[in-house]
Amino acid sequence: MLSRLHTAGRRFFCTANTRIISLANLADQHAGVTVLSINNPKTKNALSKAFIDELNEAITQVEQDTNVRTLILKSAIPGTFCSGADLKERLKMTNEETENFVVYLRNTFQRVYQVRMPTIACIDGYALGGGLELGISCDLRIATTKSVLGLPETSLAIIPGAGGTQKLSRIVGIAKAKELIFTGKRLTAQESLNLGLVNYVEEDYEKCYQRALTIAKDIINKGPIAIEMAKASLNYSIEVDLNDGLQFEKMAYARIIRTEDRIEGLKAFNEKRSPQYKGK
Repeated sequence: MLSRLHTAGRRFFCTANTRIISLANLADQHAGVTVLSINNPKTKNALSKAFIDELNEAITQVEQDTNVRTLILKSAIPGTFCSGADLKERLKMTNEETENFVVYLRNTFQRVYQVRMPTIACIDGYALGGGLELGISCDLRIATTKSVLGLPETSLAIIPGAGGTQKLSRIVGIAKAKELIFTGKRLTAQESLNLGLVNYVEEDYEKCYQRALTIAKDIINKGPIAIEMAKASLNYSIEVDLNDGLQFEKMAYARIIRTEDRIEGLKAFNEKRSPQYKGK
């Protein structure tokens, strides 16, 4: 089980022996931003069962905290994002155990994808296989110049099984996704940027994180319900035809019309002041 620790305004999760996932609520100008950090240097943040258990619990906590408006996901280890599956652990699994674990992994990453607030992945180092699948489950991605991204599963006689075959094509297009998965090609950060796989490339770990904070700060100043509805509408848009998408947008807009924040936005504009949104 994960427990909560409070340190200088931050909330952490840990296990009795070691902590893989930690959550930190930021303050002051970044109030509303939560940072999810991954810290398992021995395995280079490989996707073990313990990792996924803690990630699930962290996502549950984030979902229940109405003060969280943007989630930044990063490694606590410079130069290491996520190396993919924990192959040593996977080798010990039976076929049935492997199948069940991959289902669990896929469902967990889908929870990351569907979390109500915007998510930003900071990628520094290798993001391969499940590591990239975790990255593309986030809304935005920022990579450092030394990052390497790819889905090399076919080299191990398997396929991306945690959403990679579905989400990659929605980001880079079906033809390019087929090429990348069929060949298992590893991409540089610049190649990833050219394909639209990442939104920005920064020089190093710290600049990558600072870019994420800058974007997050821009997001948290907006109406939180509007951001939530915008994300839901955009996610839905790539699953359905235009007419169904427009109907969803209509419902989302109707939800916003009845909010106090919408009136606050109008008042603030007329009074030439910054709005004070409350998520109501």
